[in-house]
Amino acid sequence: MYPLFGMREFGWFGFWGGWIFLTIAIIWSIVWKGLALWKAAREESKPWFIVLLVLNTFGILEILYLYVFGVKSHHAKHHDSEEK
Repeated sequence: MYPLFGMREFGWFGFWGGWIFLTIAIIWSIVWKGLALWKAAREESKPWFIVLLVLNTFGILEILYLYVFGVKSHHAKHHDSEEK
């Protein structure tokens, strides 16, 4: 019979390694989600805000939004500020 919390049940992480990995994954996801939601709210982008809030993609969609989809060029920012 195998021990209740042995390596066999939890793979190579072991019991505490699994909890450490899970904790790091949760912190990673919360940080990126917070940054992306903050940027979407500042830019008043309701569709992106809703998508980022509802979907959990382990930070992948959030990073893409911050660095690919949510990036405005310097010219576009300057043009927007002149209109206001």
